[in-house]
Amino acid sequence: MPEAAVPLRRNLPLLLLRSREAVMARFRAILNRHGVTEQQWRVIRALLDESPLEPREICERCQLHSASAAGVLARMEELGLVRRERMASDQRRVHVSVTPKSRAVARRIAPLADAQYAQIERALGRERLAQVYATLDDLIERLGQLPEADA
Repeated sequence: MPEAAVPLRRNLPLLLLRSREAVMARFRAILNRHGVTEQQWRVIRALLDESPLEPREICERCQLHSASAAGVLARMEELGLVRRERMASDQRRVHVSVTPKSRAVARRIAPLADAQYAQIERALGRERLAQVYATLDDLIERLGQLPEADA
């Protein structure tokens, strides 16, 4: 006797990963051409929005695990893309800020990234792209309000 089929929903995590990859494929070559990794670019963007930040804040804003963030920030400091300074009020804490070099990299990347955003908007249409942003913001907010998933 054949086993009953297991009813499965569409694979939302996989669909989101495929969507991310489709979007990142539009930007990856630009970042590579300018010697910046995806993680480094996320950090630069976060710091351009608000600088300085503590490493834990960078982890939250950039979706980096703390173990990965330590390596990313160390490499960025070696490259002159960020500056890490101990806080005067608490020597255990560190502030990370952008450098003139990272601002220069961002100025070179920005028009190329803007062109990709414009191409995505033309492909989807302004209204549909706004719906995508709104839907993703709503998804993040609502799932963030749910209790932790059971193991």
